[in-house]
Amino acid sequence: MVRKIFLSLILFTIVTAGLCWYFLSTPVKDVNNISIKPTEKPVIVLVIDSLMAEPLQKAIEEGKAPAFEFLMKHGQYHPNVVSSYPTMSVTIDSTMLTGTYADQHKVAGLSWFKKEENRLVVYGGGIREMWSHGLKNVTRDSVIQLNQSHLNKRTPTIYEELEKRQIQSASINGLIHRGEHIHRLHIPPLVSGMNLLPNDVSVSGPNILSLGRLSTFNPDNDRSYHMWKSMGLNNPFTANELKYFILRDQLPSFTLAYFPDMDHLIHKKGPKERKGIEEVDKQLQTILNAYPSWDAAIQNAIWVVHGDSGQSTVLTDRSKALIDLNTLLNEYTIWQPDDSDQKQLALAVNERMGYIYVEDESIDIHDILSKLKSDSRIAFIAWKEEYTSHVMRPGADQPFTFSPSGRYRDPYGQSWDLNGDASILDVTINEKKDIQYGDYPDALARLYGALHSHEGRYMIVDAKPGYEFIQTHSEDHAGGAAHGSLHKVDSVVPLIIAGTNREPKHLRLVDFKDWLVELTK
Repeated sequence: MVRKIFLSLILFTIVTAGLCWYFLSTPVKDVNNISIKPTEKPVIVLVIDSLMAEPLQKAIEEGKAPAFEFLMKHGQYHPNVVSSYPTMSVTIDSTMLTGTYADQHKVAGLSWFKKEENRLVVYGGGIREMWSHGLKNVTRDSVIQLNQSHLNKRTPTIYEELEKRQIQSASINGLIHRGEHIHRLHIPPLVSGMNLLPNDVSVSGPNILSLGRLSTFNPDNDRSYHMWKSMGLNNPFTANELKYFILRDQLPSFTLAYFPDMDHLIHKKGPKERKGIEEVDKQLQTILNAYPSWDAAIQNAIWVVHGDSGQSTVLTDRSKALIDLNTLLNEYTIWQPDDSDQKQLALAVNERMGYIYVEDESIDIHDILSKLKSDSRIAFIAWKEEYTSHVMRPGADQPFTFSPSGRYRDPYGQSWDLNGDASILDVTINEKKDIQYGDYPDALARLYGALHSHEGRYMIVDAKPGYEFIQTHSEDHAGGAAHGSLHKVDSVVPLIIAGTNREPKHLRLVDFKDWLVELTK
């Protein structure tokens, strides 16, 4: 009997493996079909999701991050680079690759409401959230629409900019990859069979586009792109692809490689978690070992390594940590994914920030403001009236207002017109009318960007550290960590530069594009 059960298990395993091979097998693309011109010193940008300065320095002190330590000792280290807003990956990457904030690139967050289609655009998140909004919608928005239509076509990406200069480039697992070359993706039959994606999908990108199992070059990467490994959107896949191009001497002048794995670990265990840094350091070692020596690596390439956002600890007590917007605004009708009729409000939560859409024109924004001000866990509430941005916080009586082009100037050379209590955004002004930012770095430009990022009549809510917004079906991170807010704990990331003495004009991700274009030859 035991023998029969054992044989049955073997037969089941063989059949299952065969079906998986048929439905999930991925053809490998031949990089030889792309004529890569040799370059003297290529630029390699490594974007590490949720990399933060304090745990990185701790890991180095403990001797557990030798690759990071080597690059820091042989280059520049800047621990306080300002991210975009909301501090969510799609918005951040859009800012870095276009050199603009959300008012220009138009990618408003991981979740935002598309008024003309009466639906939430959701690029990812928890399983419940993606399921409620339709896996088909989420998949098509993230794989196709994000780059093809949501990212403003009037804001060129670095790949498009380099192409104008006849400079070749590559993207490995990058979320934002729009370029001048058309790439046909491999859609596994299981995915097309479930109608998540069409069988034939082509997207634009740089000369080389590597995107998990949808577009693979390294034939040895087959163990890194299984369904249970996010279909190749993981650190080992990214490292193996980059190493493959280096070893074959087929690296273009500019390459961006994205390492996503640490984000999930920190969400679950909190910002002090360092195992993710140790793991990604091993991937960096693999990449550096593709050269004769680590010294040769920085002699033969320019390395830019940085985080995209920080994360804030979320309190363990769910009743205190989670700000339920559905409950806070329960006197209004609120849009849900299965609604075809218009509701009074719609909500788009991006972890520690959220958009509240006032769909009913008869509702006065100040009525909603009074509800939101009753919750002391909310750091501020913002809304726009034409070109003037208004900001209020619980406990304040009058709003702080600001608009571009005025007599006050900030550290980044941006001028503003300011009125009211600037302390609401922890902004101080000296007698020379110079602006200084406190807890909210580059607060005015980043918040203005989000307030003008897409169509609609909406408000922004931003949580104090320790707290997170939720709505129906949204994932939460009580006892772990989350990001999304304007606060510095979510907004400041480390930067390592090796192989060049040049640095961006300002230590902000929005200034990276111009700097990287000038570095690339």
